[in-house]
Amino acid sequence: MSDDIYKNLKQLGGDTIQPTSPEAAELERVQNPQSDISYNVRFTAPEFTSLCPMTGQPDFAHLVIDYVPGDWLVESKSLKLFLTSFRNHGAFHEDCTISIARRLNDFLAPKWLRIGGYWYPRGGIPIDVFWQTGEMPRDVWIPDQGVPPYRGRG
Repeated sequence: MSDDIYKNLKQLGGDTIQPTSPEAAELERVQNPQSDISYNVRFTAPEFTSLCPMTGQPDFAHLVIDYVPGDWLVESKSLKLFLTSFRNHGAFHEDCTISIARRLNDFLAPKWLRIGGYWYPRGGIPIDVFWQTGEMPRDVWIPDQGVPPYRGRG
């Protein structure tokens, strides 16, 4: 395989500065060398954090992102930096989860994408947020996200 598909990456393999906000975070992508077949890619972020926009207190979530790539793959370091840019970002659970999904969907134009945002309780209520781009592909193995309903999630 040619390294040419990686030549434009700026963050991987070098020092990077943590983005100060999701808007400042730069996602990077590479050409999908296996674009002739459909397969699932899963990213799990069990320690996602953001801030409550009202109290400034931290909110914690377990995110599971599944996507069936088209022509592009997201570069994982840039995704990690994007996700950690929410640490000082104030937004409700729904907004954080859907903002991540929309940004990835717009950037990658995958064949299919879904996100599960499993938020830990604040005020005694867990809020789980789910979104996907359409029907689940029938020709791709996409396992259950594996996060149980809240019962002291962990």
